[in-house]
Amino acid sequence: MFLSMMTTSLLAFAVGGGLCVVAQLLIDKTALTPARILVLYVSFGVLLGAVGLFEPLVSLVGCGITVPLVGFGGNIARGVREAVLEQGLLGALSGGFTAAAVGCAAALLFGYLAALCFRGQPKRIS
Repeated sequence: MFLSMMTTSLLAFAVGGGLCVVAQLLIDKTALTPARILVLYVSFGVLLGAVGLFEPLVSLVGCGITVPLVGFGGNIARGVREAVLEQGLLGALSGGFTAAAVGCAAALLFGYLAALCFRGQPKRIS
């Protein structure tokens, strides 16, 4: 049991770390901006979810694939798929928002709380 749990943890760490390494290489070696790389990762997650590979990856590597932005994209794809099955074509427009609502609300809330706690200062160029 302990060995199985350790293997799963190492696999999750390797996959999540690998995604971070790829992102850092894209930042260092290409002209892509960090914002475009973030969009690329979310889109990759949506693509994995659309072709049905995201859920098998989750069962294999767990949080190594769900915590990064790829997991956000996979969550959106799952929400769209479920909403289309329930509501038809209209679900393609609403499903992603419904599935990602809690994560977006949490990001807004914690961003607001951080803004209340810290005061940013513009950099002065001398």
